[in-house]
Amino acid sequence: MRRGHRVVDPDNASKEFTGCSALGLMTKAPRAGKVKTRLVPPLTNEEAAHLNRCFLQDTGAAISACCGLTGPTSRGIAHGVAVYTPVGAELDYADILPTDFSLLPQRGENFGERLYSAAEDLFKCGFDTVCLIDSDSPTVPAENFTRAIELLSLPGDRVVLGPCDDGGYYLIGLKQLHREVFEEIDWSTEWVFEQTKQRATQIGVGVHELPQGLDVDDHAALRRLCDELLGKHGRDNVAPRTRQFLRELGARDDGGRIWSV
Repeated sequence: MRRGHRVVDPDNASKEFTGCSALGLMTKAPRAGKVKTRLVPPLTNEEAAHLNRCFLQDTGAAISACCGLTGPTSRGIAHGVAVYTPVGAELDYADILPTDFSLLPQRGENFGERLYSAAEDLFKCGFDTVCLIDSDSPTVPAENFTRAIELLSLPGDRVVLGPCDDGGYYLIGLKQLHREVFEEIDWSTEWVFEQTKQRATQIGVGVHELPQGLDVDDHAALRRLCDELLGKHGRDNVAPRTRQFLRELGARDDGGRIWSV
Protein backbone atom coordinates (compact mmCIF):
# COMPACT_ATOMS: atom_id res chain seq x y z
CA MET A 1 0.00 0.00 0.00
CA ARG A 2 1.36 3.41 -0.97
CA ARG A 3 2.11 5.80 1.85
CA GLY A 4 1.18 9.39 1.13
CA HIS A 5 2.94 12.59 2.06
CA ARG A 6 1.81 14.70 4.99
CA VAL A 7 -0.66 17.48 4.12
CA VAL A 8 0.06 20.67 6.05
CA ASP A 9 -2.73 22.92 7.31
CA PRO A 10 -1.74 26.62 7.32
CA ASP A 11 -4.32 27.38 10.00
CA ASN A 12 -2.98 24.73 12.36
CA ALA A 13 0.70 24.59 11.46
CA SER A 14 3.24 23.71 14.09
CA LYS A 15 6.36 25.76 14.74
CA GLU A 16 8.60 23.21 13.03
CA PHE A 17 9.04 25.48 9.97
CA THR A 18 10.31 28.49 11.91
CA GLY A 19 13.71 29.49 10.57
CA CYS A 20 13.11 27.43 7.46
CA SER A 21 12.77 28.33 3.76
CA ALA A 22 9.90 26.86 1.75
CA LEU A 23 10.63 25.50 -1.71
CA GLY A 24 7.08 25.25 -3.01
CA LEU A 25 6.60 23.23 -6.20
CA MET A 26 3.45 24.36 -8.02
CA THR A 27 1.88 21.22 -9.46
CA LYS A 28 -1.23 19.70 -10.96
CA ALA A 29 -1.71 15.95 -10.47
CA PRO A 30 -0.11 14.27 -13.53
CA ARG A 31 -3.22 12.66 -15.00
CA ALA A 32 -3.72 11.92 -18.69
CA GLY A 33 -5.66 14.67 -20.46
CA LYS A 34 -5.15 17.12 -17.57
CA VAL A 35 -1.47 18.10 -17.86
CA LYS A 36 0.89 19.18 -20.66
CA THR A 37 -2.02 19.28 -23.12
CA ARG A 38 -0.15 21.75 -25.36
CA LEU A 39 2.19 18.87 -26.17
CA VAL A 40 -0.69 16.78 -27.54
CA PRO A 41 0.11 16.19 -30.34
CA PRO A 42 2.91 15.24 -30.95
CA LEU A 43 2.57 13.27 -27.70
CA THR A 44 -0.46 11.27 -26.65
CA ASN A 45 -2.30 12.26 -23.46
CA GLU A 46 -0.71 9.31 -21.65
CA GLU A 47 2.79 10.23 -22.84
CA ALA A 48 2.29 13.86 -21.84
CA ALA A 49 1.20 12.80 -18.36
CA HIS A 50 4.23 10.48 -18.08
CA LEU A 51 6.52 13.32 -19.16
CA ASN A 52 4.97 15.54 -16.49
CA ARG A 53 5.65 12.82 -13.89
CA CYS A 54 9.29 12.82 -14.98
CA PHE A 55 9.43 16.61 -14.68
CA LEU A 56 8.07 16.38 -11.14
CA GLN A 57 10.49 13.60 -10.21
CA ASP A 58 13.50 15.53 -11.49
CA THR A 59 12.47 18.88 -10.01
CA GLY A 60 11.50 17.21 -6.74
CA ALA A 61 14.90 15.51 -6.57
CA ALA A 62 16.67 18.85 -7.22
CA ILE A 63 14.64 20.51 -4.46
CA SER A 64 15.36 17.65 -2.08
CA ALA A 65 19.07 17.86 -2.92
CA CYS A 66 18.95 21.59 -2.22
CA CYS A 67 17.38 20.91 1.16
CA GLY A 68 20.25 18.53 1.86
CA LEU A 69 22.80 21.09 0.71
CA THR A 70 21.49 23.93 2.85
CA GLY A 71 23.35 24.67 6.02
CA PRO A 72 26.01 27.17 7.06
CA THR A 73 26.62 28.34 3.48
CA SER A 74 22.97 29.25 2.99
CA ARG A 75 22.36 30.35 6.58
CA GLY A 76 19.31 28.21 7.07
CA ILE A 77 17.43 25.08 6.13
CA ALA A 78 14.83 24.40 3.45
CA HIS A 79 11.83 22.15 3.06
CA GLY A 80 10.11 20.94 -0.12
CA VAL A 81 6.34 21.43 -0.35
CA ALA A 82 4.21 20.39 -3.32
CA VAL A 83 1.44 22.96 -3.72
CA TYR A 84 -1.03 20.73 -5.54
CA THR A 85 -4.41 20.49 -7.21
CA PRO A 86 -6.97 18.95 -7.19
CA VAL A 87 -7.76 18.12 -3.59
CA GLY A 88 -8.13 14.36 -3.41
CA ALA A 89 -5.04 13.70 -5.54
CA GLU A 90 -2.69 13.33 -2.58
CA LEU A 91 -1.75 9.70 -3.29
CA ASP A 92 -0.83 10.58 -6.89
CA TYR A 93 2.44 11.95 -5.50
CA ALA A 94 3.31 8.99 -3.30
CA ASP A 95 5.70 7.42 -5.82
CA ILE A 96 6.72 10.67 -7.54
CA LEU A 97 8.05 13.10 -4.92
CA PRO A 98 10.77 12.46 -2.33
CA THR A 99 9.51 11.26 1.03
CA ASP A 100 10.75 14.43 2.76
CA PHE A 101 8.18 16.58 0.89
CA SER A 102 4.94 17.86 2.38
CA LEU A 103 1.74 18.70 0.50
CA LEU A 104 -0.28 21.92 0.50
CA PRO A 105 -3.58 22.31 -1.42
CA GLN A 106 -3.79 25.14 -3.95
CA ARG A 107 -6.34 27.94 -3.58
CA GLY A 108 -7.54 30.58 -6.00
CA GLU A 109 -9.17 30.88 -9.41
CA ASN A 110 -6.54 32.21 -11.83
CA PHE A 111 -2.81 31.57 -11.83
CA GLY A 112 -1.89 34.84 -10.10
CA GLU A 113 -4.33 34.10 -7.26
CA ARG A 114 -2.95 30.59 -6.88
CA LEU A 115 0.61 31.86 -6.63
CA TYR A 116 -0.31 34.55 -4.11
CA SER A 117 -2.41 32.12 -2.02
CA ALA A 118 0.42 29.58 -2.05
CA ALA A 119 2.86 32.18 -0.75
CA GLU A 120 0.35 33.36 1.84
CA ASP A 121 -0.30 29.83 3.12
CA LEU A 122 3.39 28.95 3.28
CA PHE A 123 4.15 32.07 5.31
CA LYS A 124 1.22 31.16 7.59
CA CYS A 125 2.87 27.76 8.08
CA GLY A 126 5.76 29.61 9.72
CA PHE A 127 8.34 29.62 6.93
CA ASP A 128 10.73 32.56 7.08
CA THR A 129 11.09 32.83 3.29
CA VAL A 130 9.15 31.33 0.39
CA CYS A 131 10.15 30.24 -3.11
CA LEU A 132 7.50 29.15 -5.60
CA ILE A 133 8.85 26.89 -8.35
CA ASP A 134 7.20 25.80 -11.59
CA SER A 135 6.91 22.16 -12.64
CA ASP A 136 7.85 22.75 -16.30
CA SER A 137 11.61 23.32 -15.89
CA PRO A 138 13.21 19.96 -15.04
CA THR A 139 16.75 21.01 -16.04
CA VAL A 140 17.07 23.74 -13.40
CA PRO A 141 19.83 22.50 -11.06
CA ALA A 142 19.67 22.33 -7.27
CA GLU A 143 22.34 25.03 -7.09
CA ASN A 144 19.85 27.60 -8.43
CA PHE A 145 17.43 26.84 -5.60
CA THR A 146 20.25 27.01 -3.07
CA ARG A 147 21.29 30.38 -4.47
CA ALA A 148 17.72 31.68 -4.11
CA ILE A 149 17.72 30.73 -0.43
CA GLU A 150 21.09 32.41 0.06
CA LEU A 151 19.85 35.64 -1.54
CA LEU A 152 16.71 35.62 0.59
CA SER A 153 18.81 35.19 3.73
CA LEU A 154 20.57 38.52 3.16
CA PRO A 155 19.44 41.62 5.09
CA GLY A 156 16.69 43.76 3.60
CA ASP A 157 13.59 42.97 1.63
CA ARG A 158 13.98 41.58 -1.89
CA VAL A 159 12.39 39.44 -4.58
CA VAL A 160 14.33 36.66 -6.30
CA LEU A 161 13.36 35.66 -9.85
CA GLY A 162 14.57 32.80 -12.02
CA PRO A 163 13.84 33.89 -15.62
CA CYS A 164 12.81 31.47 -18.36
CA ASP A 165 13.75 31.74 -22.01
CA ASP A 166 10.11 32.33 -22.97
CA GLY A 167 9.74 35.50 -20.89
CA GLY A 168 8.25 33.88 -17.80
CA TYR A 169 9.97 32.69 -14.63
CA TYR A 170 10.60 29.29 -13.07
CA LEU A 171 11.01 30.66 -9.54
CA ILE A 172 9.88 33.60 -7.49
CA GLY A 173 11.31 34.02 -4.01
CA LEU A 174 9.89 36.28 -1.28
CA LYS A 175 10.96 37.48 2.15
CA GLN A 176 7.60 39.14 2.72
CA LEU A 177 4.16 38.67 1.22
CA HIS A 178 3.67 41.18 -1.60
CA ARG A 179 0.36 40.83 -3.40
CA GLU A 180 1.43 43.43 -5.95
CA VAL A 181 3.96 41.16 -7.69
CA PHE A 182 1.11 38.80 -8.61
CA GLU A 183 -1.28 41.51 -9.82
CA GLU A 184 -1.54 43.23 -13.23
CA ILE A 185 0.54 40.45 -14.80
CA ASP A 186 -0.27 39.10 -18.26
CA TRP A 187 0.13 35.44 -17.32
CA SER A 188 1.24 32.92 -19.95
CA THR A 189 2.82 35.64 -22.09
CA GLU A 190 6.38 36.71 -22.84
CA TRP A 191 5.93 39.73 -20.54
CA VAL A 192 5.55 37.92 -17.19
CA PHE A 193 9.16 38.27 -16.02
CA GLU A 194 9.53 41.94 -17.00
CA GLN A 195 6.12 42.90 -15.62
CA THR A 196 6.92 41.19 -12.31
CA LYS A 197 10.22 43.09 -12.09
CA GLN A 198 8.36 46.33 -12.78
CA ARG A 199 5.76 45.61 -10.12
CA ALA A 200 8.49 44.92 -7.54
CA THR A 201 10.26 48.16 -8.48
CA GLN A 202 7.02 50.11 -8.15
CA ILE A 203 6.65 49.02 -4.52
CA GLY A 204 10.31 49.69 -3.76
CA VAL A 205 11.54 46.10 -3.56
CA GLY A 206 14.82 45.11 -5.23
CA VAL A 207 14.98 42.14 -7.61
CA HIS A 208 17.80 39.60 -7.80
CA GLU A 209 18.00 37.30 -10.82
CA LEU A 210 19.05 33.67 -11.05
CA PRO A 211 20.48 31.97 -14.16
CA GLN A 212 17.97 31.45 -16.96
CA GLY A 213 15.99 28.21 -17.25
CA LEU A 214 13.96 26.38 -19.88
CA ASP A 215 10.16 26.31 -19.56
CA VAL A 216 8.80 23.31 -21.48
CA ASP A 217 5.19 24.06 -22.37
CA ASP A 218 4.99 23.70 -26.17
CA HIS A 219 6.41 21.67 -29.05
CA ALA A 220 9.31 24.06 -29.76
CA ALA A 221 10.41 23.99 -26.11
CA LEU A 222 10.16 20.19 -26.10
CA ARG A 223 12.57 20.04 -29.03
CA ARG A 224 14.97 22.37 -27.17
CA LEU A 225 14.72 20.08 -24.14
CA CYS A 226 15.59 17.08 -26.31
CA ASP A 227 18.60 18.95 -27.68
CA GLU A 228 19.68 19.90 -24.16
CA LEU A 229 19.39 16.38 -22.76
CA LEU A 230 20.00 14.10 -25.75
CA GLY A 231 22.09 16.22 -28.13
CA LYS A 232 25.82 15.77 -28.57
CA HIS A 233 26.45 18.58 -26.08
CA GLY A 234 23.79 17.32 -23.67
CA ARG A 235 24.39 17.56 -19.94
CA ASP A 236 24.51 14.17 -18.22
CA ASN A 237 24.03 15.40 -14.66
CA VAL A 238 20.54 16.93 -14.88
CA ALA A 239 16.97 15.61 -15.26
CA PRO A 240 17.77 11.86 -15.42
CA ARG A 241 14.13 10.70 -15.37
CA THR A 242 13.16 13.10 -18.14
CA ARG A 243 16.20 12.16 -20.22
CA GLN A 244 15.44 8.44 -19.93
CA PHE A 245 11.80 8.87 -20.95
CA LEU A 246 12.70 11.04 -23.94
CA ARG A 247 15.30 8.49 -24.98
CA GLU A 248 12.70 5.71 -24.78
CA LEU A 249 10.16 7.82 -26.63
CA GLY A 250 12.66 8.56 -29.39
CA ALA A 251 13.58 4.90 -29.73
CA ARG A 252 9.90 4.04 -30.11
CA ASP A 253 9.46 6.05 -33.31
CA ASP A 254 12.98 7.27 -34.18
CA GLY A 255 12.14 10.63 -32.60
CA GLY A 256 10.02 11.69 -35.54
CA ARG A 257 7.12 13.09 -33.57
CA ILE A 258 9.36 15.18 -31.33
CA TRP A 259 11.69 16.72 -33.88
CA SER A 260 9.22 17.18 -36.73
CA VAL A 261 7.75 20.68 -37.21
